Amino acid sequence: MAETALTVQSIKAPFAAIAAGGADFTFAAGDVDDGNSFACTGNEILIVYNSDETNPYTVTVSSVDDEKGRSEDITAYSLAAGDYAVFGVGLTNSQGWQQSDGTINLAVENAAVLVAVLRLP
Repeated sequence: MAETALTVQSIKAPFAAIAAGGADFTFAAGDVDDGNSFACTGNEILIVYNSDETNPYTVTVSSVDDEKGRSEDITAYSLAAGDYAVFGVGLTNSQGWQQSDGTINLAVENAAVLVAVLRLP
């Protein structure tokens, strides 16, 4: 299965000129059937949002063995209706999370789980 690639959105650098709308970002619906992935440099923040008004849904982030042979997926992280969750730079460090193709892989339980990937400057 090939995961659906997420577009990584860049955050403006400190002191950058920001016009109206220049700091906006967008969410994409997670791919329930194939999962999602994004290119990892180690400077990304993963934001997930359960847009459903009543039902809880989950997101899973797949890990890989780190330099000591450990792996620990973030399995079925539950988001109540309307909840947001943020997974930070530690998540996207190459050892333990980055797949052999340089991506981070995730899966959502329902397309109501929206995903945004922001890259720090």
